[in-house]
Amino acid sequence: MTYEEFENLVKEGIEAIDEKFLQRLKNVDIVIEDNPSPEQIHKLRLRGALLFGLYEGIPLTKREQYGQVLPDKITIFKNPIEQAFVTPDAIRKAIKDTVWHEIAHHFGMDEHQVRSAEKQRRKKQAG
Repeated sequence: MTYEEFENLVKEGIEAIDEKFLQRLKNVDIVIEDNPSPEQIHKLRLRGALLFGLYEGIPLTKREQYGQVLPDKITIFKNPIEQAFVTPDAIRKAIKDTVWHEIAHHFGMDEHQVRSAEKQRRKKQAG
C-alpha cells in the first residue's frame, strides 16, 4: 500500500470519530510513521509485540494550567499494521480502530478503560 493510500485511510479513521469528540480534540497532531522508534519500543517494553498506534501527551483530564506546550502526538504505525493485516478491508478496519483507540487515550482513558470501551463498541456494531 502506498503512503498516500495509507494516509487516506487514516483520514477516514479520523472522520469516523463522532463529531462531538472531534470538536474537543485540542492541541493534537496525528502523524504516520513507518515503525516505532527504538526509544518508543524501549519505553513501552514491547519485546517483539507489534505496535499499531501510540498516544504521547497530556490527556485532557490531566491538563491543569496547560499552555504554551507542544501538541500531543498520536502516531499511527504503517508497517506493523500492514504486517498484521493483509486485505485492504482488514487494514482499513485496523486503522479506524487504532485511531479510535489512541484518541480515547487523549480523552483520558487508560489502557484497561479503552479495551473495555472497545468491547462495548464491537457489541454495538455487531448487534
